Amino acid sequence: MLDDFFIRAMLAGIGLALTTGPLGCFVIWRRMAYFGDTMAHSALLGVALSLFFSLNLMLSVFVVAALVSLILIVLQKRQGLSADALLGILSHATLAIGLVMVAFMSWVRFDLIAFLFGDILAVTPTDVGIVWLGGAVVVALIVYLWRPLLAGTVNAELAEAEGMNPERARIVFMLLMALVIAIAMKIVGIMLITSLLIIPAAAARRFAVSPEAMALIASLLGAIAVVIGLFGSLTYDTPSGPSIVVAALLLFLISLLPRPRLAAAGDRPRG
Repeated sequence: MLDDFFIRAMLAGIGLALTTGPLGCFVIWRRMAYFGDTMAHSALLGVALSLFFSLNLMLSVFVVAALVSLILIVLQKRQGLSADALLGILSHATLAIGLVMVAFMSWVRFDLIAFLFGDILAVTPTDVGIVWLGGAVVVALIVYLWRPLLAGTVNAELAEAEGMNPERARIVFMLLMALVIAIAMKIVGIMLITSLLIIPAAAARRFAVSPEAMALIASLLGAIAVVIGLFGSLTYDTPSGPSIVVAALLLFLISLLPRPRLAAAGDRPRG
């Protein structure tokens, strides 16, 4: 029989995969992969602030990632720099500030590797509950905002003309990204969060005939990657977080094999 810690790890990983599936689809459709990296890098600054001020870790990461999102929106409206330049500045600045703060806190025992690459095998029952509760909130909001998010992805001007308020949906989407990163940090770590968001969704493109189908398939492939990665980690004594990402990569490579194509969701959703 599998040990309790392994069951908890599997439950936490599957719960996270079900959440990142639809979210990752919008990341791909909106070509926001670098934004995901920026949010993930800002998580280390949230960790540093949490340790310095003795705050709740998950709350600190969420607040910092949310602030970075709002700062990006404000800077983009000024149109002084391109989006990728702004993302590069925010990404490396938050990561560097976080590392510098950690270096100054010599009185704190800090396992940087655990935060960078996660430790899903160390999740507690409380962590599992947070993953599933937070994931349920994220998925519910995505379902609620599906039409304005989808319409804003295809054509923001048309969505605005139809009264869908795509800008508000975009802000909520960024905040949901911040929440998922705060939840996922302990499981797969800061450096691997974006991989779990992007790779299953990218693999799902080859099998999907509609945006909704792509979101569902991405969640399923993410869950399969979690199971394969954890059993691979158990069998070969490899790090669990990276093993999950490697399993997701293998599924993506399999999706690239030649096959009869019925349809594809494409770079942007259609219909």
